[in-house]
Formats: sequence, structure tokens, C-alpha cells
Amino acid sequence: MTILRLLATITLGAGISMAGLWSIESSLPSLRTHHAAAAAERMPLYYRDPSGAPAWSAGPRKDDRGRDYLPVYDDDQATPEPAKPKQQADSSRRILYYRNPMGLPDTSPSPKKDPMGMDYVPVYEGDDAEDGVVKLSPGKIQRTGVRSASVERRTLRIAVKAPGTIQLDERRVSVIAMRAESFVQKVADVTTGTRVKAGQPLMEIYSSAIAAAAAEYLSTINSNIVGSNVVYGRGSRQRLTNLDVPEPVITAMEKSRIAPVTVQWSAPRDGIVLERNAIEGMRANPGDVLFRIADISVVWALVDVAERDLGSIAVGQPVTIRARSFPDRTFAGSIAVIYPQVNKDTRTARVRIELTNPDLALLPDMYVDAEIGTADPAPLLAVPADAVLDTGSRQAVLIDKGDGRYEPRAVTLGRRDASYVEVRDGLSDGEAVVTSANFLIDAESNLKAALKSFADAGEAQSAGGDHAGMGEHK
Repeated sequence: MTILRLLATITLGAGISMAGLWSIESSLPSLRTHHAAAAAERMPLYYRDPSGAPAWSAGPRKDDRGRDYLPVYDDDQATPEPAKPKQQADSSRRILYYRNPMGLPDTSPSPKKDPMGMDYVPVYEGDDAEDGVVKLSPGKIQRTGVRSASVERRTLRIAVKAPGTIQLDERRVSVIAMRAESFVQKVADVTTGTRVKAGQPLMEIYSSAIAAAAAEYLSTINSNIVGSNVVYGRGSRQRLTNLDVPEPVITAMEKSRIAPVTVQWSAPRDGIVLERNAIEGMRANPGDVLFRIADISVVWALVDVAERDLGSIAVGQPVTIRARSFPDRTFAGSIAVIYPQVNKDTRTARVRIELTNPDLALLPDMYVDAEIGTADPAPLLAVPADAVLDTGSRQAVLIDKGDGRYEPRAVTLGRRDASYVEVRDGLSDGEAVVTSANFLIDAESNLKAALKSFADAGEAQSAGGDHAGMGEHK
């Protein structure tokens, strides 16, 4: 009707008859039909994201929020997005500021939009009442897989690992050397590496000094027979002992009353021949070592412990030894000596571990790996190792306060084993700490702190501007 009145005014002013007006009115439906047909023939060039994001489509589609993409025609004018009712703000709480909807560290004291056209999210009073506490919704907790564990006292299985080698027990090594000039008459079928028993014959020796001492001793005891009692010449017998004549040889002389031409030397202990220098017919000067025998039924493991671990070890602690030659076998021992010196080049201290070696599997200079048990028998307050956020200069855990609230807290750590870490300060028994997805919560906590600092800076700047305006007004 508005169009008809406009046309009537125009026609009357122009002198057009009412009959012409009615003819124009009758032609309006055909004009509307033509306009609709023209709009239908107008094909969109493409479709764009309704939020203004740099996303396009060749055909109709919807975004991740269910909104239709907007068509763009050849005149570069897109169909406007249908207006949506604004979200009603919570009037019961005061809005502190507005934060970036994408989580960027950008805040605003008043409502605004980001470059993509998204509204800033209001932050209400009370949302950050607990400073440093992060609050997550149940859905987010489930999606991120947050898990917590209780802080408990437990015995930590702490082990210090160190490499080392097998060495002979210095107290179980014997040498056979002459104390007077001698000649080797005969050598038994014994070579380096042969296992010998105590008393087993090794060689026969001729020595003029031993022969003279033996003759003198027999002359003494033969001239002092009174009945059935034999009075020994103690001086002559001591001379044989000083020449290191084996005791069985002296006893045999006393029984047979015959001075032997050669003296048989035997092994002083069970062990392995480490050195054989005796050769038939050779002359042995006083002090020459002819045999060297070691008992390896008990050996030492000399391991090098790092300087940082010296405070954790002590004499008597149990040690497990693994030889690289026997990867599936372990040898048990204990710390016997901690040598009182640190190697200035390697910053390690040597530790001696005594091991029983009944089957003689451990050989000298064999490489071994030692694991020293340093567990404290008293239970310690500990948390799972996964609960600790360690940046090198800062160690912290996230406390689960319930209802989706998490609080970061600095802690002081102590010793640790493969799964748990001792907490010396910062936690109490029975508290719950986050053990999974704690890095995500920590990131959100840092983001919240950044947003709060931006908001505080903005409020301070606004307050400063207000005070400046008041000063100018005065």
C-alpha cells in the first residue's frame, strides 16, 4: 500500500490518470516474479566462515559450531550472518575484566571482540578468589586424564650404581722364594693357571746352606738320646726354620735321622698358580720368587663411586654384583672398606667389596657392575616421581584440593628410587598430588597468573588515569 500511495502521488503530480495507475499496480506481481528469478539465477562464487576466520568452501557447509557458511557473490558482498541474541551476563556477580577467548594473554576492562570477531569472555568476581588455584570442569578433567595419588610414608629402594673390577684378596696371596742360594733340581707338572692344593709338591731344591743346617741338626739330636726322650738342639732346628725349610721336611728328618740331599717344596695354600719362574737346573738367588699362588675363593670387587654418592654409602651395606661375563647371575657381598681418597681426575672414590667365589667364576681384572643398596629402614614421606614438576631451579607439585581445584606448591626433595621421590619439605602426610596431566594444569596455572597480572596492570593504569583526571579537574 505504501508503494501504491507513492505511485498515486507521483501520477497525480505528473497528470497521470488513475487508469494508468491501476495498470502499473497490475504489473507489480510480474515485477516481483522477475526479481525473484533474477535472485535465483545469481550463483554464489564461494562460501566463507561465518565468524570471519580465514576459511572458505566451494559449496554450502557448516562450521564446528553448527553455523552455516555465508555465500559470497560476484559483487563481493556476502550475505550477513543472522543476528543472534546476546548472551545475558550474570547480573548477580561483578565482572572484573574480559579475557581473550583464545587464551592469549590479553584482557580488556570493557567488552570487545578479537580480530576474528569472537567476543571476549567475562571473568567474574570470585573466579580467582584463591590466588594460584586452578579450577577445571569435570569434563576437562576427564578429557585430560588427570589422576591423583596420596602422599604416604614408604621405604625407598635407593641404589647407587658403580663400575669396577675383580681383584685378588691381598691376604690370600703366597709366594715361594729362596732364602739361600739354591739350585732347582726338579719341577713338578705345574704351570701358570694350574689349581693346586695345600701340600701339593711343586719342586725339589738343593742348597748347601740347607744341607749343612740339616746335618748339624741331626748330629745334635743323635748325640742327645736319653732313653726314649729326644733332646732337640733348638738352635740347629731354628736355623732350618730360618731357611724356610717346610715343616713336613723337618719332621721327616727327625723320624728318619737322615739328612736329605734335596728338599721338596710344596704349595703353602689352595689356589691358582699365578706365576711360575722355577726351571729345572736353574740357580735361585736369595729373594728370587719361584712360584706365586693365590686363593680366589674370596675376591675383592673394587668399584669407583661418584663423589656425589659418597654421602649415601657406608661400611656394611649390602651390594649386588653383576659380572659382564655372566649377565644372568648375581653375586652378593658387602662394603668392607671405603678408601679415604678421591681421584682428582675422575671425581670418584674407591670402595672395596668382599665377595665369596666358591666356584671360582670371578677372575682377577674381570669387569663388574655394582649396585649398592642404600635404603633407609625408616619410612620416608614420598610422592611418585611423575608428580614432580622439575625445571632445574624449581621443584613443585600440584595439590588436588577436590572439586576440580588444583594448587601448585613448591617442595624440597631428597633421595629417590626408580618410582618415588622423598619430600623433605612442602607436603604433609595424607595430601593428594596430581600424577598425570600435571604439565597441562601447570600450563593453565601459568596462563591464569599471566592473565591476572595483565588485569592488575590494566586496573592500575585505569586508576592512575582517573587520579590524573581528577587532578586536572581541580
